[in-house]
Amino acid sequence: MASPSYDLNAVRALFPVVEQVAYLDHAATGTLSRPVREAMTAYLEARQTPAAWETYKGVIADLRAALARLIHASPEEIALVQNTTEGLNLVAHMLPLEPGDNVILCDVEFPSNVFPWKNLGRRGVEARIVPNEGGGLTVDLLERYANARTRAVTTSSVQFLTGFRTDLEAIGTWCREHGVYFVVDAIQSLGVIPLDVQATPVDFLACGGVKWLLGPAGQGFLYVRRELLERLPPPFAGPVSVGGERNSWLNYDLTFLPHAQRLELGTYNYAGIVGLLTAVRFLLETGVEAIEAWTHHLTEMLIEDLKRRGYRILSNREPRRRSAIVTFRPAGDPKAAWERLRTAGVVLSLREGYLRVSPHGYNTEDEILQVSAVLGNA
Repeated sequence: MASPSYDLNAVRALFPVVEQVAYLDHAATGTLSRPVREAMTAYLEARQTPAAWETYKGVIADLRAALARLIHASPEEIALVQNTTEGLNLVAHMLPLEPGDNVILCDVEFPSNVFPWKNLGRRGVEARIVPNEGGGLTVDLLERYANARTRAVTTSSVQFLTGFRTDLEAIGTWCREHGVYFVVDAIQSLGVIPLDVQATPVDFLACGGVKWLLGPAGQGFLYVRRELLERLPPPFAGPVSVGGERNSWLNYDLTFLPHAQRLELGTYNYAGIVGLLTAVRFLLETGVEAIEAWTHHLTEMLIEDLKRRGYRILSNREPRRRSAIVTFRPAGDPKAAWERLRTAGVVLSLREGYLRVSPHGYNTEDEILQVSAVLGNA
């Protein structure tokens, strides 16, 4: 039996879910570790005492720093948002798009990365949804469907249904060469696939903490490349997005802060911030590269077992397109197969008539092989 480069038993001891089920559904919702729950509980207890609550004021800067380290950005390029959808909506309204312009995306995007762009139709901006190639967006598709009015390209780093791993470097390079903004929905990769925004030409990146980051719902972040912060005015304004003197709330000086905090609006979700900070620190300490290697091993085991048993695999199996998501068509009724797995204590997703398996760094070989053991041959 293989093992990851970290202590798998020690990591598993942090996640109570392993005592109950084989949880293989991180593309839907990640699970909370004991340290995350304890950190959030400690904050809620401290919230009852003003003096204790004051000690948490620094966690906002701490989370920005941890997220910046995760993607190799600067803390000044990190804005805190509730979720991926909020981040993408901020970008959609920040970009200088005019009637007749178009934004390119493919036809297997999750709605979070579709509706913000379709909503721009009221301003005469086209959300140009193109057919996917192999399960996602490629440079070949951009060459085929872009024109002189293409102003932005938006894509998921990993597609939620197919598990297609987008070549962000290739698409980002194409966008830079054509003077096009590049927007990334990273919620299906961050935490299990490394990303360096200094090496990869990404302009904007939105990510919620609830999936692979193993954080609580309601807390995420938005990365904005430094050069764009002052060039593109914020679409909204609030008391924490502006500078000036803070000795009076009656000072209405609308001077936006020079960093990404200019995109934040009001009261912070401190419980969510504390939880996500704890989760991200765990990922950084464990090593995202090590987690990627282990989940690749687990999904490779699953793919080979499913192939041997005769199942049809939807996920692109080309090595450079692989992610921690494996999607396949079960034999017979998909819902019945999903329910059979749930009854057996194997948790995964039913999506568009397919079963989707998405393990994380604390899962084991035995857990991943339970999928086909329960279902049998196709």
